[in-house]
Amino acid sequence: MQSDHNASPVNPLPPVVVALFLMMAGVELAFSLGARGIVGGPGAIGWRLEAIQTYAFSGDILDWMLATGQYPVRHLMRFVTYPFVHGSFSHAMFACVMLLALGKMVGEALGQMATLAIFVVSGIGGALAYGLALNDPVPLLGAFPSIYGLIGAFTYLLWLRLGQMGAQQIRAFSLIGILLGIQLVFGLFFGSGNDWLADVAGFAVGFASSVALVPGGLARLLDRVRRD
Repeated sequence: MQSDHNASPVNPLPPVVVALFLMMAGVELAFSLGARGIVGGPGAIGWRLEAIQTYAFSGDILDWMLATGQYPVRHLMRFVTYPFVHGSFSHAMFACVMLLALGKMVGEALGQMATLAIFVVSGIGGALAYGLALNDPVPLLGAFPSIYGLIGAFTYLLWLRLGQMGAQQIRAFSLIGILLGIQLVFGLFFGSGNDWLADVAGFAVGFASSVALVPGGLARLLDRVRRD
């Protein structure tokens, strides 16, 4: 048996995942360096706050748009910009790690455009759920609703695989169950906001999107529902 000595020891990440990671990490790097006075001068200390005010999603602004019927681009863009603005370095770092892990698995299974679509629509779905279901003045920021969308996609892929193996498909939901359990524990001990609702909505949108993106996925799901 011959081996390819020139092959990479690790499978490369899908380029779209690398691009998303670089955008998230680049924004956070600028905030962190600016806060330490390394770049940008004295005004850079407020970069994070300015970005939150300009690019984070706001439920109050959504209420204003629905009430007035006005939808300026500078506010609509918040649906797709808020995942790239985080509250702290650790917040962004954890999001980047999860993006690389889940983006690789979903990207290799569904392709780059499908992965990007799931990331974007899950973020939008999470923001809509946060803005419509709650009356919370705290802005929504960070990539976790979009990342939970990738978890939803991964869950659907695992659900299909377990079905093909004849195993219990409910096991596919163990990851989301563990993550929500961790969030609950942290919320009890350290306090938590309402952004968990955006995460759950992102997961649901990611799962549902995967049904349409996987070839034959919708027909397979309908067949399963009929048999149940």
